[in-house]
Amino acid sequence: MIYLDNAASTQIHDDVLNSMLPFLKEQYGNPSSIHRYGRLTRKAIHKARKQIASLINADPAEILITSGGTESNNTAIVGITSQFPSSQIITSSIEHDAILEPCKKLISNGFQVDYLPVDKFAMIDTLDLENIISKKTSLVSVMFGNNEVGTIQPIAEIAKICHENKVLFHTDAVQAVGKLPVDVKELEVDLLSISSHKLHGPKGIGALYIKDGVKIDPIILGGGQEFRLRSGTENVASIIGFGQACEIAQNHLVENISLIKKLQTLLVQKVLDEIPETTFNGHSESRLSNNAHFTFLGVNGEDLIIKLDEYGIAASTGSACSVNTQKASHVLESMGFSLEQITGSLRLTVGIFNTEKEINETVNILKKVVEELRAVSPFKEKYSFGSKN
Repeated sequence: MIYLDNAASTQIHDDVLNSMLPFLKEQYGNPSSIHRYGRLTRKAIHKARKQIASLINADPAEILITSGGTESNNTAIVGITSQFPSSQIITSSIEHDAILEPCKKLISNGFQVDYLPVDKFAMIDTLDLENIISKKTSLVSVMFGNNEVGTIQPIAEIAKICHENKVLFHTDAVQAVGKLPVDVKELEVDLLSISSHKLHGPKGIGALYIKDGVKIDPIILGGGQEFRLRSGTENVASIIGFGQACEIAQNHLVENISLIKKLQTLLVQKVLDEIPETTFNGHSESRLSNNAHFTFLGVNGEDLIIKLDEYGIAASTGSACSVNTQKASHVLESMGFSLEQITGSLRLTVGIFNTEKEINETVNILKKVVEELRAVSPFKEKYSFGSKN
């Protein structure tokens, strides 16, 4: 099996799994308990919080542990806007549903939500933000790196515009943290979302960075855990695993970036060289180094994924975080893609456990599968797929 869907989820690192096991077996105390079992787990959580904070150059007290990226995004959106009724929220048209759906809910509650458009490379224009931000704006939320096409937004510039207008800025950095250097102090963001299973940690755990001094309303009430911002008994083993994954990512960041970039470059070059009528989507330079998003004209992406799966290759057409949906990609629609281009799109995302041999094998199989599907494509004559030069 060749796994090339690392934007959807990643293989858990062996050291991460081993770090979790004691907290599933021997050290099972409740962190709120005052006896030894409780103290041990509480101390372990404190260590993990420091590991998570270190990866993004934050202070441990600025890390709110959540159940993942979706909860982090919802907490940021709802926790800030609840303090500013009927205010304006600005986001982009290509955000993850974990941002777009809370924004829809806010509209129904009397808030104004404005969506920044993107160009054909999925990049926003910061002039649009400058033109639309106002005294009514309570929050701007723009994702760091897009989960479908990999484009990275000018986060530091966006933060600067927000702060010049005394507006808080949140970024969904789920696809970026652990894959490239992220320094919250350098970027000057106010809130930033992270997910463990995107960086070889366990699923169901994540974090929201909340800059010191930023006030946020809790959305889960109860026993007052997590600085009284997220009540509920802590998911200790997963928190420990998340912390370990962050430490591993930080210690090996430079070498991992080099490896992943090398694999992505090889993948893109071979696909474009060997498969005609193919385009590489997203920004050519400002992009996540693990992401390769293509459009194969005359091919249905869902059919392509099924055929690749039969050959033992795991791929995706885009976001894997929605359940039972067959809707066209709102990201590609925002980029101006036609329905034909959208349906012919494929996302391949490499990871640290992939090899050059796997990339070469994938391209050979992909070339064969695309040829097979184009041979029966209704667009066969339009693009002369069957012609020989």
